[in-house]
Amino acid sequence: MTIQESLCFQCSQQRITCCQKREIYVTPGDVRRIADETGLSDFFEFCTPGDARYMENNDDPVWMNSIFRPDHSRRIVKRQSNGNCLFLSPKGCILTGDVRPLVCRLHPFNYNAEQIYPELEEGCPTHLLNKGETLLQSLGMNPDSVGIWHRTLYLEILTEKQHNENWIDV
Repeated sequence: MTIQESLCFQCSQQRITCCQKREIYVTPGDVRRIADETGLSDFFEFCTPGDARYMENNDDPVWMNSIFRPDHSRRIVKRQSNGNCLFLSPKGCILTGDVRPLVCRLHPFNYNAEQIYPELEEGCPTHLLNKGETLLQSLGMNPDSVGIWHRTLYLEILTEKQHNENWIDV
């Protein structure tokens, strides 16, 4: 019997993935969870967005008004020398599912503070799905978990705003 590799692993074998081309924002809660699991404290940095269009996002004022410090930087996962997320290994993410940054857990959903949109982000290699399998089934996601992660993300984003207003670094 052959064990089938995860869809994310298969994707990484065919193209540049979301773990390689995105700056991954981490909430204060993400920082605590990741530090507790890995023992690391230097896995993030504060940077301004690499793509100026990021600052033009108008559909989520809670996000835009909360995650940025006064210098327009925000906390993101550091990258390896090749540009990959620090936690991306040849076999996929080294973090367990309940420790991965909330934005990673929510991928490929599109959302803002008010809602999770029904349309998923484009880019996942759905042609690799097994016959009759949905993208969410393949990723092991269920609507209840997605809703919890979304609510948690925005609660932690509001915590971020408090940190930024007080110049506190997690």
